[in-house]
Amino acid sequence: MIITETVTVPTPHGEEERRAYFYLPADYEKHPRKRYPVIYFFDGHNVFFDEDATYGKSWGLGEYLDAHRTPVIVAAVECDHSPEGGRLSEYSPYTFDDAYFGHVDGRGEAFMQWMINEFKPYVDDSLRTLPDRNHTMIAGSSMGGLMTLYAVTAHNDVFSKGAALSPSVGFSNAELLDTIHSARIGRGTILYMDMGEKELGSRGRRTALANVATELLMKNVKLSFRIVPGGEHCEASWERQIPFFMDTLLYPGNRK
Repeated sequence: MIITETVTVPTPHGEEERRAYFYLPADYEKHPRKRYPVIYFFDGHNVFFDEDATYGKSWGLGEYLDAHRTPVIVAAVECDHSPEGGRLSEYSPYTFDDAYFGHVDGRGEAFMQWMINEFKPYVDDSLRTLPDRNHTMIAGSSMGGLMTLYAVTAHNDVFSKGAALSPSVGFSNAELLDTIHSARIGRGTILYMDMGEKELGSRGRRTALANVATELLMKNVKLSFRIVPGGEHCEASWERQIPFFMDTLLYPGNRK
C-alpha cells in the first residue's frame, strides 16, 4: 500500500508544500504490533508512479516490494522542482561552480537537517517504525546518490545503511572525500554504490568514483560496489538494480 501526503519543506524562498510517499508492507495491517525498518528516498516522485515521474518512468519500487513481500517501510519526498536549479542546489552538500550549471549554492546539509529533525520524527510518530540507527536507511540516484553518500557518512549516527545509484561524485569530489575521511563511522555501516557502464565517461569521472570507493573502504564501510553492464543514467536502468541494492540493505546478516 502506498499513501501520499503533503509535507512542508523549508526553502530559500519560504516554506513549500511537497508530496511525500509512504510505502507500507503487505502485512502492515495484518500485524498491528509489528514494527519495520525504514528506507528514506530522495526524488520521491520518481520512486513509485510513472504518472508522477519527471520523465514518465518511475522505479516501480512498490511493485517489487509487494511481489517480494519485503518487510520495510519507504518514506520518499519529492525534490525542489524550481527551474532555477532547485534540485541541484537542494541535493548538493557543497557549494560549487560548474562550467555547465554555473554557480550552485549547496543546500544539502539544510535539507538533511529538515529530514533528520522534522521528517524522520514525523514518520516515526505516524507509522510503526524501528526508529534506531540500525534500522534507518537512505537511498537515491544521481544527485540523490551523492546525498546518500553524504547522509551515511556525515550523519552516520542516524543512517547506518544506504544505496547510492549513479551518484554524482564528480561535483565537489575533494569535499566529498574530506567528508568521508573525517566521518565517525559506526559499526554495521553498509553502502551499496553503482555506476552504469554507459555513464563512466572520462578518466576523471572514473577516478572520482574509484577515489570514493577507496575512501569508503578505508573507513571500514561494508561496501557493495558494481559497474552495471549496459547501465545508463535513467529510472529504467535504476529500476533493474532494485534486487541488488535491496539484497544489500536487507541481507539477513545486516538485520542485526
